[in-house]
Amino acid sequence: MPLYRSVVVGTDGSSPSMRAVARAAEVAGDSAELVIVCAYHPNSRRDVERARDEMGEEAFQVVGSAPAEERLRTATEHARAAGARVVDTVAVLGAPVESLLDVAERRPAELLVVGSRGLNTVKGRILGSVPSEISRRSECDVLVVRTTR
Repeated sequence: MPLYRSVVVGTDGSSPSMRAVARAAEVAGDSAELVIVCAYHPNSRRDVERARDEMGEEAFQVVGSAPAEERLRTATEHARAAGARVVDTVAVLGAPVESLLDVAERRPAELLVVGSRGLNTVKGRILGSVPSEISRRSECDVLVVRTTR
């Protein structure tokens, strides 16, 4: 019997989030359902380009908010390559924390996986980060994958 029957992981399409997807896939293996979630807000190409220019490394917050289908397709490929057999994807219009918690509750997830991005930044300490909020508010187990190497 698998340790977890349902694993939910969030992705914004960034390389660090794909490391979290791969780890979630390893945990899910060939016996648990893996649900990959991408929360997004629609942004124009102009908004995305401006974010890249002005925000640099933090642009993932806007760039990752573009339509989610391609990001979910890429994440599914990463998950299958890492060993997940049963993969489902969910694109959610909304903020990452609320979206992940909502999907984890509706599925229902036994494990919620997030990347560590934002945990050790000043901004993350002051405003909060996705991993810290998920850890604090989740009703199921949480795995925070170190993705900032």
